[in-house]
Amino acid sequence: MSDSYIKPEGTLSLQTIAMPADTNWSGDVFGGWIVSQMDLAGAIHAERFSKGRCATISINQMTFLVPVKVGDVISCYTKILKVGNTSIQMQIEVWDSHDSSRDPIRVTEGVFTFVAVDVKGGKRAIPEDVKQQYLASQEA
Repeated sequence: MSDSYIKPEGTLSLQTIAMPADTNWSGDVFGGWIVSQMDLAGAIHAERFSKGRCATISINQMTFLVPVKVGDVISCYTKILKVGNTSIQMQIEVWDSHDSSRDPIRVTEGVFTFVAVDVKGGKRAIPEDVKQQYLASQEA
């Protein structure tokens, strides 16, 4: 088993608690709510990274592993996988860290792609210095 299944990878970008209003008809937290938290976490990271507004353009490789219950504290970790001229591909993991007496449990993961956009909603270039810093950090 790789370490990625034992501990979160990336930056803690969002943490929240699952509430009763977030449940589906079975009493578990609705998967769409979890995806929206992942999207928010990724957008926060992408916008800070690219120094401006970003929009989600794709979500792929989503895998739900365990249900989330009301009261669970979920933590969204983001890790940039690839940077293009206008886009950022990011791994997003959600971990249940509700109970400090046990290790966090990985709930789900996915790969999201964001595109940097200008004030009119058109694509904008990610600053070159930001891309170079990212590439340099990957070589280290």
